[in-house]
Amino acid sequence: MPELPEVETVRLGLAKRVVGKKITKVEIFHPRATNPKSLAPLDSLTGSKIITVNRRGKFLWMELNRPEVLLAHLGMSGQFLVSKRDSVPEKHMRVRISLNTKDFEIRFIDQRTFGWLSVDQSSDGIPNSAAHIALDIFDKKFSRESVKADFLQRNTEIKRALLNQEIMSGVGNIYADESLWLAKIHPERKCADLTDSELDLLLDSVYEVMGAALKVGGTSFDEQYKNVNGESGYFDIELSAYGQDGEPCSRCGSEIRRIAFANRSSHFCPKCQVKQGRIRRKNRK
Repeated sequence: MPELPEVETVRLGLAKRVVGKKITKVEIFHPRATNPKSLAPLDSLTGSKIITVNRRGKFLWMELNRPEVLLAHLGMSGQFLVSKRDSVPEKHMRVRISLNTKDFEIRFIDQRTFGWLSVDQSSDGIPNSAAHIALDIFDKKFSRESVKADFLQRNTEIKRALLNQEIMSGVGNIYADESLWLAKIHPERKCADLTDSELDLLLDSVYEVMGAALKVGGTSFDEQYKNVNGESGYFDIELSAYGQDGEPCSRCGSEIRRIAFANRSSHFCPKCQVKQGRIRRKNRK
């Protein structure tokens, strides 16, 4: 599933090409491409001008010269491609958005059809459907202290908290594993047992890992994630934990292990990331 670096790469690519263009036609080729909660049919946006492209966590939207926005979630395999108008349609094309240019159009591709587009209202610049999503670590208004305080009051596993988009958005399974490996924290450590310094190190690791991924266009394992130019991301060649089970840890040489976790997998180094940490005293200042 695309995470923050992948969605931000798509946002940057779209913003570079489509801002200032007018939507002249919207064609829907699969019923699941439109979110059932959409306030109106997608083709009702015909005639709208694209003002900017924004993101909150894994949600992406185009602000228009009207109150509504065009909101998108890529799901597991959704792609936005900026394609030549006369080119052969890509396989699994679900929506085609024509613009007032003869050079290119926007195509929404989705093999598994878990992604969607919708017409939504926004409040204070955030679509209503994404209002529950927390800020991500790159947002100027992101509060490390608030996120740390939220983590410390939870008696759940730290990886489960990292994946909670209402605490801190944008982190999915791949970057949670990579950040925990970098911070030397076991994915099943309880949040309430972590120290302030461990949480600081973890947030630093999240910032470092996702920042590095963003520089190379995110992570691609197959054809299910590409940027708007149809190119794959290259961060997969730098992964230290995720998908590396059976391989030696690049830090200590121990074998990376995989365990089942919350209907998915977690990858970690049993030597670098010990499960039992120092118990945090509740009355510690």
